[in-house]
Amino acid sequence: MTSPKQALAHPASSVEAAPGSQPGAARGADGRGTPPEGKGPWRSRLYRWDMKASPYVFIAPFFIIFGAFSLVPLLYTAWYSLHDVQLSSLDTQTWAGLDNYKNLLSSDFFWNALKNTFTIGLISTVPQLMAAIGLAHMLNYRLRGSTVWRVVMLTPYATSVAAATLVFTLLYSWDGGMVNWLLDFVGIDPINWRESDWGSQFAVSSIVIWRWTGYNALIYLAAMQAIPADLYESAAIDGANRWQQFLHVTVPQLRPTILFTVVVSTIGATQLFGEPLLFGGVSGSKGGSEHQYQTLGLYMYDQGWIIGNLGKASAIAWSMFLILLIIAAINLLVTRRLRKSQ
Repeated sequence: MTSPKQALAHPASSVEAAPGSQPGAARGADGRGTPPEGKGPWRSRLYRWDMKASPYVFIAPFFIIFGAFSLVPLLYTAWYSLHDVQLSSLDTQTWAGLDNYKNLLSSDFFWNALKNTFTIGLISTVPQLMAAIGLAHMLNYRLRGSTVWRVVMLTPYATSVAAATLVFTLLYSWDGGMVNWLLDFVGIDPINWRESDWGSQFAVSSIVIWRWTGYNALIYLAAMQAIPADLYESAAIDGANRWQQFLHVTVPQLRPTILFTVVVSTIGATQLFGEPLLFGGVSGSKGGSEHQYQTLGLYMYDQGWIIGNLGKASAIAWSMFLILLIIAAINLLVTRRLRKSQ
């Protein structure tokens, strides 16, 4: 206890605010502190400039890298798509307008590549996400060595495209491949996976499924662990078994996550390039001898770097970009409807 005389003898320090003063007054009005008094005006201006400019300096590297390696190439590709440009003579550019896009719309190879991209994307995306949900549901329960299984799920994603495709090429080999050996073991004739239409697309899709299923499973697992346990307890009290809880509790709660993975997988399927290129070997850029698994990415590579028509390749690149914009717009509409329904 201090007497009134002692309280008057010890004035309030700079840390203790005087009665009636606003909180934080000792640290400045903005809570960050103020420059020391008695210093020159240039230090005060330097302090203000530092407080205002520092956030922009911290985020500037991202925008510089994005502009140099993403925005400028994107705009330059748009400029190329409106010109007739050959790889052998980059300095010679002839204005073509929308002729490159018109040629694409009238090209059977473009529509074939678009169809192959859609079918391979469908074959690889649907089984991939269904298997990912199943694996995530299994890992969501308390299993022995759950951490080890999660690491195992992520291992295919960490494997390089070249290594994975090389292994699958050996598995689908016409002579001595394990897949044909298993088919012959059960009495089915061997399949020439590279030359077959559906066989080659299935083989390429299986590589994508193997690489990305574990990655999506971990995404679903994180979303499942965020579901409140009260929902499962209420469903169990109502007599729902685990399968019914999965259908009526887990899946509805995963709708935003499922939509996200569908969009990301669709974007990846639209840009599919490495797997079919390495799977085809010598004819990889053509997507097979009959272009049976040539995707839009392979078609762009073939036109730009094999044939040397950079103007048409740039038009293909921008066509892929427009397709991705359409996918993003559909995603936005579906997301809004889901929010309204909830």
